[in-house]
Amino acid sequence: MNKWLNYHHLLYFQTIAEEGSVSKAAEKLCLGQPTLSAQLKQFEEHLEIVLFERRHKRLILTEHGKMALDYARQIFKMGNEMLEVLQDNIQTTKVHLQIGALDSIPKHIIMELTKSAYKINPCTVSLIEGNFEELLRELVAHKIDLFVTNSLPTISDMKGLTYRSVIKTPVYIYGSKKFKNLRKNFPASIKNQPFILPTFHSKLRSDLEHWFKTNQLNVNVIAETQDVSLKKMMAEEGLGLIPAASHNVNQHINHGDLIKIGRVDSINEELFLITASRKIANPLALELIKKFII
Repeated sequence: MNKWLNYHHLLYFQTIAEEGSVSKAAEKLCLGQPTLSAQLKQFEEHLEIVLFERRHKRLILTEHGKMALDYARQIFKMGNEMLEVLQDNIQTTKVHLQIGALDSIPKHIIMELTKSAYKINPCTVSLIEGNFEELLRELVAHKIDLFVTNSLPTISDMKGLTYRSVIKTPVYIYGSKKFKNLRKNFPASIKNQPFILPTFHSKLRSDLEHWFKTNQLNVNVIAETQDVSLKKMMAEEGLGLIPAASHNVNQHINHGDLIKIGRVDSINEELFLITASRKIANPLALELIKKFII
């Protein structure tokens, strides 16, 4: 017979884990400490799993305990979302929106997305940065509501996911004014020039490597980073050239900090919003994936 989940026990476990001790959890839950200890023991016996290790009168989560805590948080988060939806409180309840973004996504894009969320409904926004694989796992596990990325999962990984392109812009090579002579005879002019490039796990780096090879361009890679702001700062200092989508550097062009050297033929940067289907969808995520544009 399949085990059933006692949600009271799950709540008691979550509270103990987050408070760090049975005594503090008992105080928060207005329960007696012996009662709460007994409930935790029953929960562990029912699961046939040890959730805590007892060390020097402290409770330390085991690996199974950490996993159970992640699920508990998600379960009760979904329960709260269910209440919001059933009570039709979207206009009055402050919704919690969790956004995951690649560390290479420009900060002004995230800012515009956040501002759009605030305009739709009062909300609290949590922003998480990371690499593609870890954020995709977080999305599929419903730990984030919206994923901002410049590449899409493989077809086999797209099951249950919905996406929309929000911007597509050409990629150019930029540099400080000291590189202005490279505009002549571009792209041959950039041979052996110093470059600050994205790291190898990014789609843009893969596209650039193909473009360099096709055009027989050997460049001097002096730095690799996914941090767009850092790349622009290094370029402004004259340390090297950077590839970037036009929408990422327009402000720097207008201020005269960077100049456009030339267009990288056939390469565009496209940004996508991705959501995962779920029983109770985050209403803000649904609105943003329908309407948000840069």
